[in-house]
Amino acid sequence: MRYPTLSLSLAVTLATVIAPASPALAWGAIGHRITGAIADENLSGVARAQVRLLLGTEDLAEAATWPDDMKSDPAPFWQKQASPWHYVTVREGDAYAPSDAPPEGDALTALTRFTATLRDPKASLDDRRLALRFIVHIIGDLHQPLHAGGGDDRGGNDVKVTWFGNQTNLHSVWDSGLIEQRSLSYSEYAGWLSRKITPEQVVAWNVRDPQVWVAESIALRKTIYPTNPVISWDYAYQHRAEVDDRLEHAGIRIAAYLNWIFDQDATATKPGRRGVSR
Repeated sequence: MRYPTLSLSLAVTLATVIAPASPALAWGAIGHRITGAIADENLSGVARAQVRLLLGTEDLAEAATWPDDMKSDPAPFWQKQASPWHYVTVREGDAYAPSDAPPEGDALTALTRFTATLRDPKASLDDRRLALRFIVHIIGDLHQPLHAGGGDDRGGNDVKVTWFGNQTNLHSVWDSGLIEQRSLSYSEYAGWLSRKITPEQVVAWNVRDPQVWVAESIALRKTIYPTNPVISWDYAYQHRAEVDDRLEHAGIRIAAYLNWIFDQDATATKPGRRGVSR
């Protein structure tokens, strides 16, 4: 199996069957760009250089939306294989288990394999570039609470609501409605959030374990289903701080994850450490 125009060896172990219909885009373009912009500001020097080597002038805000942008590509890879790599389903309890992953894979299995590709010195430039873009995107996805669904309503897509007079669903409200309601560009929104993040919060949020991210999203997801399907200002006010919090956490953790990957690789290749296993 080959990715279109790529020679990605990890494709053999990724999706093997046609995926079921996936939830809508996580965070929408503005939300993903916000997480990427916050991440850009918190990269280490080594990680920033590595990102530049892979992406050139493309920053993480632009890279963050790429896997969603490519969903319109008619190639089977984008229409069938990559579709389930944007979310996880935790059917029982509050903790993700390996048994929760379907045969076609999910966001966590994809994150593991893309991480291995990004760290593989033998992987091609195209393979590592694709892996980097997916890692940035997946981490953002996992911080959207409805991308850690319970498997009963397609991540809130089946929950119909009226949002400021318009018929939609709860997933769409969290993807974009709550963010767009602020009437800010992604750069304005990211700037506002970045200025509020303290050094103490950067240290506290420097958690690279995706199980923690998923558990946080599950806990929040359980509190966001409205009792009245007609929602507007009250709902937006009630959940505004939670949306900001998840965007901030996602941005810091994208940076933390990339710093871990690239700084660890740089340490392993220093003089005198040749051959050290990773």
